[in-house]
Amino acid sequence: MYNPAVTVKRIDVLIRILNGRKIIIKPNIVRAYSSEGRVTIGNVSKEITTPKKVEYVPKKYLIAEEAQLKSLSQSTLRNLRWMMQKDILGQDMFLLGRPGPSRRKVALQYLELTQREIEYVALSRDTTEADLKQRREIQSSTAKYFDQSAVRAATEGRVLVLEGIEKAERNVLPVLNNLLENREMHLEDGRFLIPASRYDKLLAEHGPEEVSRWRLVRVDENFRVIALGLPVPKYSGQPLDPPLRSRFQARDVATVGFGEHLNSLKEDAPKVDTKKLEQVLSAAYALISPELQEISLPDFPVDNLYAAALILERNPDIPIHKLLYILYPYNTFLSRNHVKNVEAVLHNLSIDTKPKWDIAFKGVQFTGNQALVDMSINGKVSQFGVQCGERQSKSEIKGYVRTDYQTQLLNELLLSHSVGDFCVVGPKGCGKSLLVSQLASLLGYTIEPIVLYQDMTARDLIQQRTTLDNGDTVWRNSALVEAALKGRLAVLDGLHRIHASTLAVLHRLVHDRELQLHDGTRLLRHDRYDELVSSGLTQEDLAESGVKRIHPAFRIVALAEPPALGTGQQWLSPEILSLFLFHEMRNLSKEEEIFIINSLYGELSNPLHSIIDLADQLRKSEDSTLKNLSSSLSTRQLLRIASRMAKYPTDSSYETVQRTFLAKFLPNLARRALDSASSKIGIDPPSKFGIFNREPQKVVCSVKDGILTIGNTSTNIYKTDALTKVPDILFYDVPQHMRLLEWLLQDFLLGNHLLLVGNQGVGKNKIADRLLQLLNRPREYIQLHRDTTVQSLTVQPTVRDGIVIYEDSPLVKAVNYGHVLVVDEADKAPTHVTCILKTLVENGEMILSDGRRIVPQDMLESSGGDVSSFIPVHDDFRMIVLANRPGFPFLGNDFFASLGDLFSCHAVDNPSVDSELELLRSYGPDVPQDIMSKLVQAFAQLRSMADQGQLTYPYSTRELVNIVKHLQKYPEEDLATAIGNVFDFDRYSKDMADALLEVLHASGLPTEGVLEGRSKEALKKIQMTIERTSGKDVSSPKHGKEDPENQPHVGGNTWAGGTGGRDTAGLGGKGGPYRLDKGHDVHQLSDAEKDDVPEHVKKAARDMNRKAFEERLKEIRMSEFDAKLYGQFLRAVQPQIGALRGVLAELQAKKKERQWSRHQTSGELDDGKIIEGLTGERSIYRRRTEQEPPPGSPPDKPKRLRLVLDVSGSMYRFNSYDGRLERSMEAVVLLTEALRGYEARIRYDMLAHSGEEHALELVRVGRVPESEKERLQIIRTMHAHAQFCWSGDNTLAATKHAISTLANEDADEAIVLILSDANLRRYGIAPEHLGTILTSDPRVQAHVIFIGSLGDEANTLLRKLPVGHAHVCMEVSSLPHIMQQIFASSLLQNS
Repeated sequence: MYNPAVTVKRIDVLIRILNGRKIIIKPNIVRAYSSEGRVTIGNVSKEITTPKKVEYVPKKYLIAEEAQLKSLSQSTLRNLRWMMQKDILGQDMFLLGRPGPSRRKVALQYLELTQREIEYVALSRDTTEADLKQRREIQSSTAKYFDQSAVRAATEGRVLVLEGIEKAERNVLPVLNNLLENREMHLEDGRFLIPASRYDKLLAEHGPEEVSRWRLVRVDENFRVIALGLPVPKYSGQPLDPPLRSRFQARDVATVGFGEHLNSLKEDAPKVDTKKLEQVLSAAYALISPELQEISLPDFPVDNLYAAALILERNPDIPIHKLLYILYPYNTFLSRNHVKNVEAVLHNLSIDTKPKWDIAFKGVQFTGNQALVDMSINGKVSQFGVQCGERQSKSEIKGYVRTDYQTQLLNELLLSHSVGDFCVVGPKGCGKSLLVSQLASLLGYTIEPIVLYQDMTARDLIQQRTTLDNGDTVWRNSALVEAALKGRLAVLDGLHRIHASTLAVLHRLVHDRELQLHDGTRLLRHDRYDELVSSGLTQEDLAESGVKRIHPAFRIVALAEPPALGTGQQWLSPEILSLFLFHEMRNLSKEEEIFIINSLYGELSNPLHSIIDLADQLRKSEDSTLKNLSSSLSTRQLLRIASRMAKYPTDSSYETVQRTFLAKFLPNLARRALDSASSKIGIDPPSKFGIFNREPQKVVCSVKDGILTIGNTSTNIYKTDALTKVPDILFYDVPQHMRLLEWLLQDFLLGNHLLLVGNQGVGKNKIADRLLQLLNRPREYIQLHRDTTVQSLTVQPTVRDGIVIYEDSPLVKAVNYGHVLVVDEADKAPTHVTCILKTLVENGEMILSDGRRIVPQDMLESSGGDVSSFIPVHDDFRMIVLANRPGFPFLGNDFFASLGDLFSCHAVDNPSVDSELELLRSYGPDVPQDIMSKLVQAFAQLRSMADQGQLTYPYSTRELVNIVKHLQKYPEEDLATAIGNVFDFDRYSKDMADALLEVLHASGLPTEGVLEGRSKEALKKIQMTIERTSGKDVSSPKHGKEDPENQPHVGGNTWAGGTGGRDTAGLGGKGGPYRLDKGHDVHQLSDAEKDDVPEHVKKAARDMNRKAFEERLKEIRMSEFDAKLYGQFLRAVQPQIGALRGVLAELQAKKKERQWSRHQTSGELDDGKIIEGLTGERSIYRRRTEQEPPPGSPPDKPKRLRLVLDVSGSMYRFNSYDGRLERSMEAVVLLTEALRGYEARIRYDMLAHSGEEHALELVRVGRVPESEKERLQIIRTMHAHAQFCWSGDNTLAATKHAISTLANEDADEAIVLILSDANLRRYGIAPEHLGTILTSDPRVQAHVIFIGSLGDEANTLLRKLPVGHAHVCMEVSSLPHIMQQIFASSLLQNS
């Protein structure tokens, strides 16, 4: 067991030892015998030759003064000496170590020391064989091969540095095996690389002509490979392939010792306060000590201490904790326990974890490309230089209101900006992008916005391929490379989304400010480039060699959302920690938001005030449900609501809250929690009939003199030439839709983009089209699906006459021409694809894959890039996004959760009863009024049942309209036939059919022939009836043959467990002896054919059925009486078992959805590889495959469920009064039956409590009841215990025990359900005490269900317990339903 106290003591000793040793370790001077062209380290010497291309030799990794090399510590010298030994032996090297630049630095120092040219490749999951060996390019209509890094290095005698070995996909690196081992390689263009000795021998024997005819190429004897990798499994990645591993010599580049590191930092920052620097180093080294590594604490980025030392040198008064926190923001990515461990270490080192921190900006002076910033920290002013952009006008952003918090954060960003790249981490909608824009405008930077998405490849980040007008293939720089060359601020938005291996291509750019591009171009840090120029090379020479200068002002700023703790792999890995300095950003506080809204929109109205209060309550809540809801009321969304209320005031905030949260579609528990939190603040539903009980005014729509008026909102009708794109639809104005249209129009006029969410068939498309029809606005339409890619959403590449042409998607056309883009089925596309809409919706900016960029009108001057590539955003451009509701049964991707706060959101529901009747009258004027009323009532009831989870299918207006259209067209047909057109889908689900028949019957609609058979009426009128028969008679019942492969069998009479056949045991057929389910889809014969079986066959089947039943009972040692008894409990919960299993099956299917695999040799053509296809490469396809979990990722943990049952005496005593004990027993049957087959995904156990016991074990985890007998045994035990136990109550002890023991288990998610009668008062138990226990551990979702109550005690308790954690169940049938809700909503939240 890890003990923080012991560890901290050991670390203290360690630090004292290190502090004691620091005098001994001094930097060593290396003798560089440049005159003789030889370097000696220790007793190893190597001859130095002059490189052919000095510009390819690493520069300024060593510090030299008058031919003497300075600042090489002993550990570095040992590493360099080892590398020299291996180099002399002609062996390839593999450098291992912690994430960070130290391994690369050692390799580059060695290359600089020995004056060797470098070829560098950053490996990622997208690296292919062509990136290493040869790539085809088209020149003058001919495909030619061009050597890539590995081949260039081999032939020119350079050193090939391969970084990120663990990131390459399997089977990519083995192409180098022969080159590593024998210095041989076959090339795609037919040439063959052979080792120098063999080549020279052949040349001497056969002469140059013969050798060139054989197409042999000499591998230079100086060619070496240096691989850089992380040790896997400690870090995540692909494990090393054994044949590859055996070809390298390995060296662990260990972290530099404390004393050495301190000395080197003092040389880098000579004016730094040594005592403070020692404190920073002590904390860093303590956090990477072996003791803390044992508890799997992510590595502290030791290499970033260089940046910390520079900040400390310039700002000596900065608190130590602040400095450490910029490097290691532990609250963001560590669990509570780990945070405590880190703070214990800091506390032991006397570092104040809550220091005084007051930072104030005192002014800035611009001098050329530098700016001098005066900053006051805790009252003391310091001055430091920062890089600045080349934009002349350093203006404020319009509509930006400063708050003290954001100003302070901006000042902190200036500290980090002075030394390197940084990352801002904060929840969505808290103002990260705005803050960075503020920094850019302060320092005159031009921003390059780069949206990161999950499928992004390393190429998308750096260079993409395209063709010239003549068909030649070329590489086009990405926005990031352009920013580097021109000194801009590259903003990487969405660091949390991108795959970690894709980001690997940036490591060298961030750490060393160097980059080697796909076309061979090399970018160098400005001072390295300038040194080459001063050494005599001209800029033309360097351009010819493909060497370019990175602008000194270039900076990378990353934006990310905080990692979700406890959900498998974190994006904030030790590697990413080593890349940036980090700044946390929180949501603005209530006071700050009020101040901003006041400044922008004047005095707050009461409704707006109550919404801000609600946002504040949700954010501060400890309850995970409410905390999750708070993201829908981000600062961004509150500002949108404020602007709306300023223009269109409202008396009540209830509707706004319901709309913003799409409350209609929240899981039941979340909706109840929201309603409860709202009503505490005074946000209640308005009374039904408005003021003085009058009906709400009818909203009227009119068009007069070119002005459209809906209700009280008017606007000019749009004038356009694109009349063919204006929707023209049949639409009947019903009151509910007119009210919604007025809301939509108001949002439209405010300039908002709209999101309409609803069930299927409620009229989302019709409403959107109607709005555009009334406004006379042209529409562009795009429908998304699961295969939608970023390309198909923006620009789609196609090939015409050998040239790549980019076709604009409807999105780009809409932006260009000012049309309205309707995005349909937005929930079907992966959210990592739709997230690229973020910058477009938020700022009006987007970079397209063909190099053009969408730019807002007011940023045409200040935006980066070539003006000819700009597409200005038309003032009239708007987006209307349509999506199905999140959650079961649609199970699309939750578009609302990921991007909802960028839009003005509206829930589109089925019309109210009155509106629906009015709509139906428009479609069926001749259909009798009473029939329509009955239909509307029945559908209203069915929807209510679907909302409560009793039905899985949400019946919509679309189906109702179809029934009425049928009756209008064929009035002589009976009603049952028309209704059957909708409900025939449900014929074969007995539970669904029963529920539907009940509703139809209660509404006065005919039921005969609706869900079984056909009505007499329907059969009478049709002249010719053809019933489906199998054409075969039944013979005699039998079990049938067992299929060892369990294949599905339909029809016939051979196999056991088939469906729709005859004679054998199975499902859906006729004449078989008993049902037998083998887990296949059921093909059902009609009831008529089932009845058409001779009596003697029926009897034989019945007899065989009885015999098999008795054998089954014998097998599980169960009497017939027991079977009957269990059957009673099972029948009571059969429908709910089906419903719960349905939810589980859907989720299982969603989890197993296949993903695209790229770089395939067959499948569908990959859009991103069209040019590779032109040049003749083979791996240009993609295929859907089962996705393997990323290497090194933790295995999927099961969900954990615990049911705690009350079996106290009062349960037995009052069972006859309200059936409470039987309800508990049914709950057990429901759970054990529903979870059969899902035990691997959901591990469960059951405990019981009474006056005697607080944790009586009924079911042990991992040992679930397998047979009916075992399940019956559990409920018998419950019954017996309740009958004979002593009186008393252990509810609190049982709840506490259940939650605390479950919290310590390693599970994906833990749920505790406590079933209790509401008899707490009798034993003097305060409900508040129970409530405290229920919410005591955030790792466990605990719910109490009261299943019996004397008087109104249960409801009284409910009001005093935490919302969403307590439920009352007074009906036997509703208990399984409540459990299903808890279960389903919890699973869906986390799926």
